[in-house]
Amino acid sequence: MRLSKKGEYALRSLINLGIATEVGRKLVQVSELADSEQLPVKFLEQIMQELKDAGLVASVRGKFGGYRLARAPRTIKIGEVVRLIDGPLAPIGCVSQSAYEKCTCPDETHCGLRMLMLDVRNAIAGILDRYTLADVVEVTLRKLRRDQIPLPFTPEAENASSSARVSARLARKLAGRSAAPHLTEADGVLHQLLGDYSI
Repeated sequence: MRLSKKGEYALRSLINLGIATEVGRKLVQVSELADSEQLPVKFLEQIMQELKDAGLVASVRGKFGGYRLARAPRTIKIGEVVRLIDGPLAPIGCVSQSAYEKCTCPDETHCGLRMLMLDVRNAIAGILDRYTLADVVEVTLRKLRRDQIPLPFTPEAENASSSARVSARLARKLAGRSAAPHLTEADGVLHQLLGDYSI
């Protein structure tokens, strides 16, 4: 399973709407969501409409309108969002629970590849269906507070000087040019919530 750009943008936007909810912000404009994550506005508008059609977000029209979560973050499973945007989690159709497709194997029952891919599907689904938007928002806020970064959608963040925003954008741009940072298990949401864990 590989998360598409559309799936990534949907999840990042939902996380930001969850953060906005936690800091008491009622509505967030799509342009703010796009700016905060450096996403293309037109593409994000299409994604937000899809999330709205699925009942995950609600919108208010007008000059002071915007988006908010339509459901409590604790009721939105990450797996639900991934399936909505990117389809089944299974790496091959014959192990999918929501979109089963017969494969070319003459004996599915004894197919070693199918057994392996079923384990992969179950591991991915187990993690994505176990964690909610609220879990990811909680970890994100905890790390922002730990690093003393102004929380998005708060007066402190909005009062930041434009030069600070420019330097943050420049830093992100330069970071994108350098080698990818090495990630450890401690960087993941699971580790943040559970400490030492295994699948």
